[in-house]
Amino acid sequence: MAANQPAEATVEWWRDAAIYQVYVRSFADGDGDGTGDLAGVRSRLPYLVELGVDALWFTPWYLSPLADGGYDVADYRTIDPAFGTLAEAEKLIAEARELGIRTIVDIVPNHVSDQHVWFKAALAAGPGSPERELFHFRAGRGADGELPPNNWVSEFGGVPWTRLDDGDWYLHLFATGQPDLNWAHPAVRREHEDVLRFWFDRGVAGVRIDSAVLPAKDPGLPDFTPGVDAHPFVDRDELHDIYRSWRAIADEYGGIFVGEVWLPDAERFARYLRPDELHTAFNLSFMSSPWDAGLLRTAIDDTLAEHAPVGAPATWVLCNHDVTRTVTRYGREDTGFDFAAKAFGTPTDLELGTGRARAAALLSLALPGAVYVYQGEELGLPEADIPRERIEDPMHFRSGGTDPGRDGCRVPLPWTADAPYAGFGGDTEPWLPQPESWAKYAADLQAGDPHSMLSLYRQALRLRRTEPGFAVARASGDTESGYAGAQLTWLPAGPGVLSFTRTDGLICVVNLAGPPTELPGHTSVLLTSGPLDDEGRLPQDTAAWLRS
Repeated sequence: MAANQPAEATVEWWRDAAIYQVYVRSFADGDGDGTGDLAGVRSRLPYLVELGVDALWFTPWYLSPLADGGYDVADYRTIDPAFGTLAEAEKLIAEARELGIRTIVDIVPNHVSDQHVWFKAALAAGPGSPERELFHFRAGRGADGELPPNNWVSEFGGVPWTRLDDGDWYLHLFATGQPDLNWAHPAVRREHEDVLRFWFDRGVAGVRIDSAVLPAKDPGLPDFTPGVDAHPFVDRDELHDIYRSWRAIADEYGGIFVGEVWLPDAERFARYLRPDELHTAFNLSFMSSPWDAGLLRTAIDDTLAEHAPVGAPATWVLCNHDVTRTVTRYGREDTGFDFAAKAFGTPTDLELGTGRARAAALLSLALPGAVYVYQGEELGLPEADIPRERIEDPMHFRSGGTDPGRDGCRVPLPWTADAPYAGFGGDTEPWLPQPESWAKYAADLQAGDPHSMLSLYRQALRLRRTEPGFAVARASGDTESGYAGAQLTWLPAGPGVLSFTRTDGLICVVNLAGPPTELPGHTSVLLTSGPLDDEGRLPQDTAAWLRS
């Protein structure tokens, strides 16, 4: 699909789109107050056009007290004043679309902020009130109700219950300021359907669904023993009816959904991608896989096999706002990703990680389906070490200070090397401190360097749009024949090497661990992540795109 085409010239654009994730608070500061905002994004739209992306996914930009980076939403119909206004959001959506870039917004159905009007009303109404039925309020256990209602564990670690002065406890699978909604209540369903229409009416092309497998709960809120009991709040069957009703709304607008679906069971995962539910889901197994040819090939094969029966396109992503940045992760001894394994002071070889991240970029962009690029990945940014006194992420605090949290991948971007704070905004220090080395990653420096990470991404995304070998067949949902575009053919390759063809003679080769390897037969080299050796072979930790 060619980027920047009018809608009528494309069909099912989302099947092979390049989608750029914008974490507004850290993207660009338009008013110079140290916080990224919509004015900053609007000013950088030409950069995003030149990068060559098809859509922008915005993490929550709504009114929020920021107990969890904006995923604690106080009002879905209001832009947080730190970012701008609803009128600015509407202008941004329209301006981006005029440039050929669509907008995807983030919806968080599992919970709201404790500052949401519903929750404040529930607190005021007291135990047993109808207002509390919109959430999960319960009496505690023990002689005086001093114990939590059940033994569940928070997604952030610790107890997911907080007791109020009136004796009731309320459920929050994440931070204390994120009370879980009761999706068995019809008002909760109606409200979210209205919110979807609100944003589709303002021109968004799609919605990303945060923690998509969590909203429905076992109504009894029973104790849970992993491996023994059916899970009381992950992947409940009731969810599918909810998403079918959402899909009917999206179809009215020609909109799409992408779900954050963390599930190890391939068959259960695929249920969310049936033709009357979600269009796509994040591929998190590929993102967390180590830099290992066998494990990555398994992740690719499993992903394509999961999606084929329901005719859905795969998605590929190396990093996001929750995950250690690719350059850093690939420069460590353990190159996989696991939240439980994050720790302070992990040794990192950034030169090694950068070479691998460049090769991984070509690998992910060559695979069939859609690809997501988290802001700053195209600049090769490493994970930043945030001073402990400046950390804001609740994951750090709920771990007792052992988990460094997610702030290291959320540091404001460097735009201009010789400007204060690397050109992020004005003269005010950004909300998170930038490392002293940040200026060398600045976009203006990289734009003039043909060998930079930014130049690599620009070239790769241009080829992805223009080379016929990257095109996919956009099936119309014919699940009997499967998704015709999700095809690749593996080629024979030595140990530690991945090699496959797409269509029209396109070949991708990645040498992850072997000695310099001979390239398959080809007529031209389209792009490499690093130089070939003197004999024209592909060195370790290097990728190449070829035309046969």
